[in-house]
Amino acid sequence: MTPTPHQERLRDFDLLVLRHLPSALNLARWYVRNDDDAKDLVQEAMLRAFKAFATFRGHDGRIWLFTIIRNLYFSAVARKQPEPAVFDEETHPPQEPVDNPELILLRQTDSQTVRKAIESLSADVREVLILRELEGLSYKEIADVTKVPLGTVMSRLYRAREQLRQYLASYYAVKRVG
Repeated sequence: MTPTPHQERLRDFDLLVLRHLPSALNLARWYVRNDDDAKDLVQEAMLRAFKAFATFRGHDGRIWLFTIIRNLYFSAVARKQPEPAVFDEETHPPQEPVDNPELILLRQTDSQTVRKAIESLSADVREVLILRELEGLSYKEIADVTKVPLGTVMSRLYRAREQLRQYLASYYAVKRVG
């Protein structure tokens, strides 16, 4: 039995866009810093993506979805007061399970410290860092999502990494002294 055009559209949307829902939610959480607002943002982005899917001519639904989320955030959600970020442990689980309670505590502390360091970054460099390091986008893909030149992506990523290095170095220097 041949699928209907509607069934084909749903299948294609699922393959190209919907499968990126966990990453989209994680990105939205970093933008809005609130789980409920992130879900609302992603829901609105998915609705817009589905409505516009017939006009989608790209091959990477993830980049397209991230661009929609980013545009929605900067046009509507950016006026809200930021709240603490919620890191999605399901999308980015720990690399390996460990039974040692001290190591688990150390990793949780380190994870919280890194999250605080990332949250301390300005929005433009934080965005590039999240897209590169947590979502694994290439420099070109980040440039496509953020609509900035490739050189700007590279310099923002450099600044983000340098600011993180400085934050963490000062944090651990204080921790050693104290």
